[in-house]
Amino acid sequence: MTVHPSSAAPAGRGSAPLLAGLFVATAVLVAYGFWSLGGLPELASRHGVSIDATITYLFVTTGILFLLGHGVLTLFVLRYAGSAERAAPERGSPHASSKLEWRWALVPVLVMCVIAEGGVLIVGMPAFAQLYGEAPPDSFVVEVVGKQFEWLVHYPGPDGVFGRSEAKLVNDARNPIGLDKKDPAAKDDIYTRGQMHLPVGRGALIRLRALDVLHSFTVPQFRVKQDLIPGFLGRTQFEPTRTGQYELACAELCGLGHYRMRGFITVESQEEVDQWLSEQEPAF
Repeated sequence: MTVHPSSAAPAGRGSAPLLAGLFVATAVLVAYGFWSLGGLPELASRHGVSIDATITYLFVTTGILFLLGHGVLTLFVLRYAGSAERAAPERGSPHASSKLEWRWALVPVLVMCVIAEGGVLIVGMPAFAQLYGEAPPDSFVVEVVGKQFEWLVHYPGPDGVFGRSEAKLVNDARNPIGLDKKDPAAKDDIYTRGQMHLPVGRGALIRLRALDVLHSFTVPQFRVKQDLIPGFLGRTQFEPTRTGQYELACAELCGLGHYRMRGFITVESQEEVDQWLSEQEPAF
């Protein structure tokens, strides 16, 4: 049986209800996912306001672009659904328009550049400066050492100076962070396993190093995530604004025991931090 071109149904029109249903179902599932999660974790750092603004900017701009782009695409599919009688004009034919094609190519590119660069300069840079700019001179300095599969927290002790450490001196039982006993500055240093205490309302400068593989220092409430790289002394900084206990997680798959890579950060008053430190035993 031969189907004449004039009797062919326009492509795509019969599937329009199905496509619309899939679109609505996807939108409902995505919206429910965001609603059920309750949004971002409770904010507990000063710079986190800028991080949240950056995330909101990205969600709003990409969401609008997604809806506009797919809306136009759907409109064109339904409005200009072809048939056997209507072939698309080839490039160079009288019905094709090079200028129109260039406009449709350049305008979205320019719009995306403005959105991207505007977001970086206006929204993103302030957050970046707070995370990686110069730390306040009175920052509370702590060193965090990541190893399979635990966090080791290193405090400089009463002298305020970190003792020298070397990888060859690491001993899991007696010297897990590799402190050099010959260094006088190391005598009063303090280290704990999975426990960090920070003062509220004071900048915290966290020095980061890894003993074995890649790890990632992550505290969602502080809007902080920074990788620890073996052989490299990294850093991150933030100012806690809420007292309480927060989970320190590793966001880098670091081996079979990755699930055990868990610690806790207690944010309290400066007096309580000083009291807690005075109760800890020095490394040597």
